[in-house]
Amino acid sequence: MNYETGFKSVKDSVSPEEWQTRVDLAACYRLIDLYGMTDLIYNHITAKIPNTEHLLINLYGLLYKEITASSLVKIDLEGNILSKPDTDYGINKSGYVIHGAIHGAREDVNCVIHTHTRAGMAVASMKEGLLPLTQTSMRFVGHLGYHDYEGPSIDLEERVRLVRDLGPHDAMILRNHGLLTCGATIQQAFNTMYQLELSCNAQVDALNARVDLLIPSKEVLEKTSHLYQPGTRRPYGVLEWPAMVRLLNAEVSNYPRFDS
Repeated sequence: MNYETGFKSVKDSVSPEEWQTRVDLAACYRLIDLYGMTDLIYNHITAKIPNTEHLLINLYGLLYKEITASSLVKIDLEGNILSKPDTDYGINKSGYVIHGAIHGAREDVNCVIHTHTRAGMAVASMKEGLLPLTQTSMRFVGHLGYHDYEGPSIDLEERVRLVRDLGPHDAMILRNHGLLTCGATIQQAFNTMYQLELSCNAQVDALNARVDLLIPSKEVLEKTSHLYQPGTRRPYGVLEWPAMVRLLNAEVSNYPRFDS
């Protein structure tokens, strides 16, 4: 990859709505990298292009810190590539098996994030799943799905069970695998993933302390969970996003800008 030139810009060949989605999605990839939630070149974040049934996904072979608005691939819900940069890289099949299933079943979902972090995989391997130990993790009480591991996600038949296990939630633990979040916006999906990852890290730390753990009452858990749902007090992730973009713009990097 030529880090100086990057990929040819597609800004003038797509709609303004698609370009903004590309910029926001590329920023999301960079933020996932910045907050240490990447796994080499693996995993995916997808976003739906407004007023279409088409998705944007990363090239399979790029680091998250290399991804730009113009390097993203346009696919349909079945994973057929509609357009992509002039490169030998393609897409990872697991990306559209998992993501295409959710986008196809949930009209309210416009972004899906999947990660394999150390803490996420640790909690995904715990029989009890995510415990409501912190204010952050209490946000997921009653709002978290679980999907049993079936092997690498390349079987299209698994789509039905993925959608069933996610249900109406915006977060799911893929047992023995990793984490998944989704949302009406890229900003919301990122904010939810950040909080889910933070919850998993806190749980692993607390369990490693080998002391008695404190869990609040059912009433407190339900109240806290309700107050932290998107829309209860304000839209989720929207207030934080400009600050996140400023953070990216302040980063000194040898890689192309995310909005190029």
